[in-house]
Amino acid sequence: MVQGPQPAPPRPSAPSPIAASKPAPTPANVAPRTDGRRAVSSVRSAGPTVPAEDVTGAQSIVRSLEEAGVEVVFGIPGGAILPTYDPLMDSTRLRHILVRHEQGGGHAASGYAHATGRVGVTMATSGPGATNLVTPIADANMDSIPLVAITGQVGASAIGTDAFQEADIVGITLPITKHNFLVTDPDEIPRVIAEAFHIAQTGRPGPVLVDIAKSAMQSRTSFSWPQEMQLPGYHPVTKPHSKQIKEAARLLATARRPVLYVGGGTIRANASEELRRLVDASGAPAVTTLMARGALPDSHPQNLGMPGMHGTVPAVAALQKADLIISLGARFDDRVTGKLSSFAPHATIVHADIDPAEIGKNREVDVPIVGDLKEVLADLLPELEREHSVQGKPDLGAWWHQIDDWRETYPLGYSEPDDGHLAPQHVISRLGQISGPDSIYVAGVGQHQMWAAQFIRYEHPKTWLNSGGLGTMGYSIPAAMGAKVGQPDKTVWAIDGDGCFQMTNQELATCTINEIPIKVALINNSSLGMVRQWQTLFYESRYSNTDLHTGHGTRRVPDFVKLADAYGCEGIRVERADEIDAAIHRAMEIDDRPVVIDFNVSRDAMVWPMVAAGVSNDDIQYARGISPAWERED
Repeated sequence: MVQGPQPAPPRPSAPSPIAASKPAPTPANVAPRTDGRRAVSSVRSAGPTVPAEDVTGAQSIVRSLEEAGVEVVFGIPGGAILPTYDPLMDSTRLRHILVRHEQGGGHAASGYAHATGRVGVTMATSGPGATNLVTPIADANMDSIPLVAITGQVGASAIGTDAFQEADIVGITLPITKHNFLVTDPDEIPRVIAEAFHIAQTGRPGPVLVDIAKSAMQSRTSFSWPQEMQLPGYHPVTKPHSKQIKEAARLLATARRPVLYVGGGTIRANASEELRRLVDASGAPAVTTLMARGALPDSHPQNLGMPGMHGTVPAVAALQKADLIISLGARFDDRVTGKLSSFAPHATIVHADIDPAEIGKNREVDVPIVGDLKEVLADLLPELEREHSVQGKPDLGAWWHQIDDWRETYPLGYSEPDDGHLAPQHVISRLGQISGPDSIYVAGVGQHQMWAAQFIRYEHPKTWLNSGGLGTMGYSIPAAMGAKVGQPDKTVWAIDGDGCFQMTNQELATCTINEIPIKVALINNSSLGMVRQWQTLFYESRYSNTDLHTGHGTRRVPDFVKLADAYGCEGIRVERADEIDAAIHRAMEIDDRPVVIDFNVSRDAMVWPMVAAGVSNDDIQYARGISPAWERED
């Protein structure tokens, strides 16, 4: 059975939300992702009934992954998970990629999921193997990425005794998973894994952890893939309420300064086409958050770009001056709202989201809409058209005149550095122009992430991957690896900083050995760039512990070109502006191994515009000391 630890002293674990034959109480960590209903949700598996097989628990794990449609697993073996790695070797349907660090395996699974829309799978052993997955699990939870993490656990009789390499990973990950399981009975393995995949990818996507005792892997059991699952208390609402849809349409049809505030949930719902139709029909401007870049093409004339701390001035200003904000799969994050009490003070708020816990969490909402965004948008469009047929389309001429004035006055730009190094914005801009909108761009965290969001034009969903919510350094290289595995025909660029790169660059060995030819644009400013920017602006240029010694001067520790060569990659160094295009073209021509381009950029380059943490969006700075002078309302 699925159960908590038995020997004393007991440690907390999450009860399963799923029972084979009878309802169970709704667990706390699942309830926020549902509509609160206690009704049983029956889920039938596709395909014919699979006859029972006499197998070990470990073989049951492998068979379950096969039946769940898994194609690839990123992982590392160890003592507690070792029984599963033996039958994994015999599978002809599963590809296992041996990563060099469990964090890399978790981020690779996340990158795979983000780029494909399928569930990513990672596997690790007990104790430190499992705890090394905590960061990628938390990252996937913040960004709503469907992920299943399978960890080995010490034998059932040893749980709670502080056995060798024991850690209560169920308790540790309880706050950062959509749900998790502890399995000590091998008979429960197929059901639990089927449920884990269903929970991970339905409703608001997220990570699910399955912790399996070694004793359960070694015991004999009868394998049969479940054809029906009962999930008491788990019933995500997908169909929006028609009354709320009609009210949202009425508001959108009568607003004079509307803004569509598009979040990453639009991409998770595969609703980009529906979004575009609504944008066209409404005539309203749209802003796409950091997680929603590509949900609406940047070339669309109504797309104002990214809002928030480092958003465009038109996007930030439009939200501040709006009389109506339609939020679609966004969560009013502090990096978007700035000082919350001064955010969009005159706007009526319509908030649509699959997760009811997000609605009203940060900003009071006038019209809440709970539902799958694909269905929300599909229902909203005909209602809006009916409103237009009755009272005509609203005149947004004055609103667009103001927006176009902001666009003309405050375009994105940068200054050429005077220290002899490259302008990072120019490097990233050229990368996007040469590689094109069909490539996938995967950023780490920091200045290079913001420049990649600003200066590359995104025309398609799932072509921009980054750690938005958790802000995880070390995300880019393994996530790019996972994206390339999931989309082998796509060019995949990891845009990374020299600080982030050094946290997970060992996965380049994984890429070389497994013939995963990612391309790395290393924006090397020889420092922890975003931290240095804050030290410049807020700490009187006192650069405490931000110099990495990786690119400026004669000493390079490490030398990234030599490091790339050591990992079997092609290493290229670029120090002059006239070398940028040739290096990118050369990287594009190489497809039999990874490529690392070490771009030596100025450490004094800063990300602008900027809203300092904790201040109003009205105080956005277009450049250092320059605040846009839009007219404030009384």
